[in-house]
Amino acid sequence: MKLSTILSIIIPLAFGVSAFAAPSGMRPGLWEHSFTIKSESGKIEQAMADLKTKMAKMSPDQRKMMEEVMAKQGLGINQQVNSVKVCISKEQAENLEIPQGQNQNCTQEVVNRTAKTIKMKFDCKGLTETSGEGEFTLTSPTAYTGKSVIHTTVKQKTDRMDMNQKGKWLSANCGEIKPITTKK
Repeated sequence: MKLSTILSIIIPLAFGVSAFAAPSGMRPGLWEHSFTIKSESGKIEQAMADLKTKMAKMSPDQRKMMEEVMAKQGLGINQQVNSVKVCISKEQAENLEIPQGQNQNCTQEVVNRTAKTIKMKFDCKGLTETSGEGEFTLTSPTAYTGKSVIHTTVKQKTDRMDMNQKGKWLSANCGEIKPITTKK
């Protein structure tokens, strides 16, 4: 599975989590979203392992160039664990705007909201069809936990994934990682 396919499945979910947590006082700034995925087919896990192997084999210059390109798109990828870094602007946190990553074909809907927990469902169209539901709990202004069930279709083959997530606020300063433009 290609890097673009992996990111098209995972990234919209990570971005949606952070913005949905905002009603309880989520801090704007640099966040790290860590996740574990268990798929029925095992293909996502293999693709993530392949990605880490490819990144480890890159020259320092190649890796730096890739990291710079991704940072301009609002991404930072940790090679050691399954995680992405994203920058949530003050406006996005205050206005509950949901960064959608590079996939502008996603819709997300809050199904139920309490003071600290949000249940949502999502649907993404395009080359990779993805849908599912998730529940996220803000444990503090700087941390959340969540889980999602994701159904995806790639090249007419369906797969189910269970994703466990946790997020932590890292800094008010996002450094080179820029906020992702929110879909309006």
